[in-house]
Amino acid sequence: MTRFIHDQFAKDYLEELLTPYGEVQAARRVAGEVREIDVYFIPRQPGNISETLGLLGQFATTPALFEPFRNPAAATEICDCLLKLLEVRGDLQRQANRNNTRIQESDLPKLWILTPTASASLLSGFGANPKADFLPGVYFMAEYLRTAIVAIHQLPIIPETLWLRIIGRGNIQKQAIDELEALSPDNPFRKATLELLYNLQRNLQVTQNQDEEDRELVMRLAPLYQQDREQAIQEGEERGIQQGERLVVENLLKVRFGELDNQLQAIIEPLLALPPEEFTPLLLQLSRKQLIDRFC
Repeated sequence: MTRFIHDQFAKDYLEELLTPYGEVQAARRVAGEVREIDVYFIPRQPGNISETLGLLGQFATTPALFEPFRNPAAATEICDCLLKLLEVRGDLQRQANRNNTRIQESDLPKLWILTPTASASLLSGFGANPKADFLPGVYFMAEYLRTAIVAIHQLPIIPETLWLRIIGRGNIQKQAIDELEALSPDNPFRKATLELLYNLQRNLQVTQNQDEEDRELVMRLAPLYQQDREQAIQEGEERGIQQGERLVVENLLKVRFGELDNQLQAIIEPLLALPPEEFTPLLLQLSRKQLIDRFC
């Protein structure tokens, strides 16, 4: 049961990260026996995706099929992924034939199989080998297959691999969550990823057959969720105070001078820079001209 919860999290997570950079087709069906691709990504114009998403972004610079696995991918599951890739290639070739065009190599998707671990015998069975110009943990099959097996737990613990390690397991995932927490609040993917992790936490909490790993993940996310919740409440209270002060200033100006024209609207922000005990007597005592001269 919890495997499906984790699988759905991985699909939602990849979709969230990749959507700003291109078209994401989640659970896309392919011909033949009904099969669904977890995430099919088609990039837009080249951008800074590899800078923002590191190794995951590097994978996504070309059309890509992403197949994440919570448990180590078995040989039969990898074969099923290869069938999906070949069926997609067949669809693209048929479209090209109908349009009397030639399919470009760059239009053919690559398949990235994301698995926590991959045994030496599994990699050998698929002829998957590392490349000198790639990070450890990424194993490529023969060139024309356009497929790689990514053993997430073998990736080096560096910022470039963070977004892949988030969908790892156990200590690898917890380490990635620690790094995610340490990112700047301005990071565009920090908040979105945390929200997805909190949703995963809630889904795990309502299941009755949690294993030790799931319980530890729920416990790791609990203080983060509480911290974000308290911050959201504080920010909401601060916004409420600011809105209340603005309303006071606007109402005092209206009572004294009638409709708020452009000149009166222009002094609202400078007045709000003062504490209420300072701007209130000024609004009550100064004339319109004095207020405009002082704050414009």
